[in-house]
Amino acid sequence: MQVTTYGLDLAKSVMQLHWVDMETGEIRRKQLKRRRLLEFFANRQPGVIAMEACGSAHYWARELRDLGHEVRLIAAQFVRPFVKTNKNDAADAAAIWETVQRPDMRFVAVKTEEQQSVLALHRMRSQLIKVRTMQVNQIRGLLYEFGADLPQGRQRGLKEVPDALANLENSISPMMLDTIRQQLKRLEEMDKDIAEIEKRLTLWKKDQEAVTRLMAIPGVGLLTATATIATVGDMKSFRSGREFAAFLGLVPRQSGTGGKVRLLGISKRGDTYLRSLLTHGARAVVNFQIKNRNPWIDKLLSRRPHNVTVVALANKMARTIWALLVKNTEYVASHTMNAASIS
Repeated sequence: MQVTTYGLDLAKSVMQLHWVDMETGEIRRKQLKRRRLLEFFANRQPGVIAMEACGSAHYWARELRDLGHEVRLIAAQFVRPFVKTNKNDAADAAAIWETVQRPDMRFVAVKTEEQQSVLALHRMRSQLIKVRTMQVNQIRGLLYEFGADLPQGRQRGLKEVPDALANLENSISPMMLDTIRQQLKRLEEMDKDIAEIEKRLTLWKKDQEAVTRLMAIPGVGLLTATATIATVGDMKSFRSGREFAAFLGLVPRQSGTGGKVRLLGISKRGDTYLRSLLTHGARAVVNFQIKNRNPWIDKLLSRRPHNVTVVALANKMARTIWALLVKNTEYVASHTMNAASIS
């Protein structure tokens, strides 16, 4: 029995479908309102539905799976080369249908509601930290215009703000003083919101045995572990640890022709947030191990720059994460030390 493959271009209100009728061979195109999409597929035989991994794609994937269809999400960068001439909804749906036919195509794992909820917490926390940093820098710059030189660092700088305001009380207008004090209260509220989100992530961690196992890896903390589980889901969708590292953009880009391949810097593709968490964790480990003498890190630092060593360790951490989740094992530090001493 032949299974019908559909190319579905998602949108906010109007969806575009592209498929080939398996009985007649006729190319079919159809526009569907949002409220009619599930009704249409509920009355169709189970088939393969391909979509770009864009906004609301995971929601529709879960709904269509519940109707008995097989859903495949494709990264937008893989669909783009198959769009012919002018770009419109019909051309996008046809390109999605064409892309899913490729035998070597890679697909995005469908996230559960729980995974998306955890990622939403990470996104909100990241935005709060960004706004908090902007606010602190603005206060620092405004007070600098009146002669106040605050020390570097968020906590040290904020600690000196009350004394700076007291010293500048006679040279700054009351309306500015009141406004800055309001901004300081807003920063306190942001700190509380960030702490509350981290508390919720900690509570979620208690029910996730995999998160606890990942946190045993040096450099992997609560944020990195929870973000990994929520982002990846089923780690078995990656064939190897290197493929997972490539998904995070932690492997070199390649440029070559005529059989000569040149390795460049890391590709920086994939999930920027998760890559940054791993890199920050690796940097902390490298800075700590410089004093505590890790053979593997010492050997790498002796021949490569500091930042290259940090990225190399982040790559190694990503591969370790893949191994722990795929093989369902615990992290054993002695294995790493033995391997480092042998190499």
